[in-house]
Order: sequence, then structure tokens, then C-alpha cells
Amino acid sequence: MTYGIMSAPARTAKTSLVAMAAVALFAFGGASDLMAQQQLAQAKQKQAPPAPAQAQQPTPEQPQLIFSPWVKLCNKDENPAAKEICVTVKDGRVESGMLVVSVALIEMAGEDRRLIRISMPYGVALQHGTRLIVDQDKPATSPFVTCLPPVVPPGGCIADYEANADLINRLKKGKLLTVQAIHMNGQPMSPQLELDNFAKAYDGPPTDPKVFEEQQKKLQSELQKRAEEARKRLEAKPPAPKQ
Repeated sequence: MTYGIMSAPARTAKTSLVAMAAVALFAFGGASDLMAQQQLAQAKQKQAPPAPAQAQQPTPEQPQLIFSPWVKLCNKDENPAAKEICVTVKDGRVESGMLVVSVALIEMAGEDRRLIRISMPYGVALQHGTRLIVDQDKPATSPFVTCLPPVVPPGGCIADYEANADLINRLKKGKLLTVQAIHMNGQPMSPQLELDNFAKAYDGPPTDPKVFEEQQKKLQSELQKRAEEARKRLEAKPPAPKQ
């Protein structure tokens, strides 16, 4: 289940700057528990390598994803003691607006530790975990640690990776980031995100909230357009012959 690359202006209109900050707070607030779960799951995975590399089943043609650009969103709580949290994020959706993949690099001011959180849709086979591949580099692996409801954007099932300096540098210099998982029907999922604008977004200033909201509106319009085109193609398709 390999997804093609199709660019679109932004994230879905339902996601806000405040919501993304909430995601970051959740990531750092529960980091200790999540990393403990990861270490346990990774120990089990050493005995059973992740399935994505082994899947050989033929897969049906999949619709191309509509991707947001990389954007950097920063937010700070009103509490004077609070630290600023920044999220550099990109996601891919099908024309219905359903999330297929989201990758977010999360960091808190004054903290050395950074996380890359990937989100995949409900329906993934949790036992196989995930893989993260920059271009043709050696894959990194991480288990799914939990699944979040849509009210905690972007929702879906998540896996966290330690974002050390080496990984961030490879993201800055890379061309494609591949995220792999296995659907519960046994089919591999390998959406690919372009990295061309990652370095500019990560090293640059945060995206202006007004610009971000405008990008959301454009993406929503694009999703509606694609959904309408898909509906027309379906209506124009001749009915299957009766048997």
C-alpha cells in the first residue's frame, strides 16, 4: 500500500494552533510512560522484526494523498513559568479528509530532548509497530504506544521516535521520508512525505497564525474539490454486469 505524492496547500481546517500545542504538551507530559512502553515493546520486537520489510503481498492501487506543507507552530501557556513548545509538522490525507499519516517534530524550549511523533489511522495492526526511513538509510523502528481520538489532533495511532541531532540533520538533507506500518488486513502501508521544505520550516520562524488559518481554508477547499471529482468518476463508471 504505497501512496503517491501530491502536494496541497495546508492541513485540514479542523486543526488549530492551540490544538497542535496540546499535542505537544501531551507528548512531553507523558513522555516517561510512553518511552517505558517503547523500551518494553522494542525488546519484544528484537525477537520478531517489524513486518513492513517482510510483506510481499500484492497491493491494490491506492489513491494519491493530499499533503500539507511543512509548517512550524509554536505556542506558550499564559503561565509565566511555562516553556514555549514548537511543532514542525506535515500530514497526508485522502480526499475525504481522513488522516493517513502525520509526522511532527516536537521540542520544548530549554529541553535537549526532542521527539518525532508519527500518527497513522485507526485500523493499523498494532503488534507490528512502525518504521521510519529517510531516503535509503537504515530504517528506525518504534512500536505504537497508544491510539488517540480525533478530538486530540491529529488523532489515530501514534509512535514516538527520539529526534537526535543526526536524525534531524538527515531530515534536513533528505528528499523523502517513508513511514511504514501494516494494516490489520495484512497490507503494508508506506506513505512518503517530501522533505524539500523541512529545513526551511524547522530552522525558520513560526508560521504566522493568520497565514496558517488561511492555509487550512485552502486545503479544505482542495479536499472538497477532490471529493467531488471522485463522486463524479464513480457516477460515470458503468455498472458491473450481472452474473
